[in-house]
Amino acid sequence: MEKFEIKNRKGLKIVGKILIPEKPVGLSFTLHGLGSSKDRPHIKTIANVLYEHNYININFDATNSVNTESDGKYEDATMQNHYEDLIDVIVWAKNQEWYREPFVLSGTSLGGYAVIQYAEDYPSEVKAVFPFAAVISGELSHERMKKFNPEKYKNWKETGWFEEESTTWRGLIKRLPWSHMEERLNHDLIRGVSKITMPILFMVGSNDISHIEDQKILYKAIPDSTSKEIHIIEGAPHTLKDPKHLEILSKFFSNWLDKLK
Repeated sequence: MEKFEIKNRKGLKIVGKILIPEKPVGLSFTLHGLGSSKDRPHIKTIANVLYEHNYININFDATNSVNTESDGKYEDATMQNHYEDLIDVIVWAKNQEWYREPFVLSGTSLGGYAVIQYAEDYPSEVKAVFPFAAVISGELSHERMKKFNPEKYKNWKETGWFEEESTTWRGLIKRLPWSHMEERLNHDLIRGVSKITMPILFMVGSNDISHIEDQKILYKAIPDSTSKEIHIIEGAPHTLKDPKHLEILSKFFSNWLDKLK
C-alpha cells in the first residue's frame, strides 16, 4: 500500500491510498459518501475486492468530510465539491506511470453520484461503474426527505441548519447549512443517463428506504442495451457495518467483476 497527497483545484489537501497488485489488469477509483472516509468498513471492502481482482485501486478522502486526513470543513460539503475532488484525483492519476484506461469507478452515496456523473461526462474513459446507494438527483433528495423526515426537513429549511450526531464519532455533532440542499437541485443523473453504455452494478440495502426507490428509477432509465444489474441486500441500512452485510457486498461485487471483460 502506498499513500499519496495532492491539492485539489481549491488548494485543499486530498490524502489517499494506492493498492497495487503484482500483475495489474486495470485501474480503479473508490469514493466514499458525505461525511465518510476511505477507511470505513464498506469502502475498504470495495477497495480490497478490486485489489483482489488485480485492479490498481485509488481510495481517497474527499475534502470537507469528518475526521479524515484531507482538508476542508463538513459544512462546506456539496455534491459539486465531491464530484470535483474525484475529477482532480483522476487528473493527477493521469500523470502517474501506472495510469491506464478504461478504468472502473466505485462509490457510495454521494460518492455513488460522483462516479456515475463522471461516467456520463467521460464515458470513453470508464470501463464499468459500481454505485452503492447512490444519490440520484437533488430533486429526489428533497422529495425523499420531505416524505420520510418531514419534521427534520422543515426545521432544516426554517433554521438554516441540519444537525446530527455522528454515528462513527460519538459526541461529534455534524452541521450542514440549508444551502447544501439548495445546491443539490443543480444535479440530476437522469438527464445524462443515455451516456451510461458501460456495465453498471447498482446495490442498496433493503432498509435504506430513502434511497432504494431512487436506485430503481435510475436503473430503469438506463438503456436496455447497457449491461446493468441491481442487487438489494436484505436487512441492510444505508451504510454497511455488519460483517454479514459486508460479506454479501463482497460476494455480489466480486461476481460482477468476474464477468467484466
